[in-house]
Amino acid sequence: MRNLLTASVLFLSFSIAAVAHAAVENTAVQARMDAMKAIGGAMKTLGNMAKGSVDFDATAAEAAVDVVAVQSAMLPTLFEAQETDPMSEAKPEIWTNWDDFVAKANAMTAAAEAVSIVDAGSIGAAMEAIGGSCKGCHSEYRM
Repeated sequence: MRNLLTASVLFLSFSIAAVAHAAVENTAVQARMDAMKAIGGAMKTLGNMAKGSVDFDATAAEAAVDVVAVQSAMLPTLFEAQETDPMSEAKPEIWTNWDDFVAKANAMTAAAEAVSIVDAGSIGAAMEAIGGSCKGCHSEYRM
């Protein structure tokens, strides 16, 4: 059941992202943006639960964490080739500091895989661990 829910969340995330980035011409850049959008959507799900704007749902929270883990694990492959597009927010430093970029992507994956959401109170710690890795990469590699 959990795999089905994770797959559904991924599909929905990619569907929404595809509409949001319709102006992107480069398919490799589009795939990167879709992955980032899926991670952002998962973090929004967790954030809404943490704020109490939606009820805590352990299955949905774990599915959101799974989305982050799966998508972040794909980032080194998605960014391997230096592709460009006017809509891209990727800085060229990704490729000049490749090992650091990969380490930061791997740190996000490890953070997502390490969290355990057992109740609403554990969402904050999960978001802090994952969010710190997001910020670490975005501050250096995103325009």
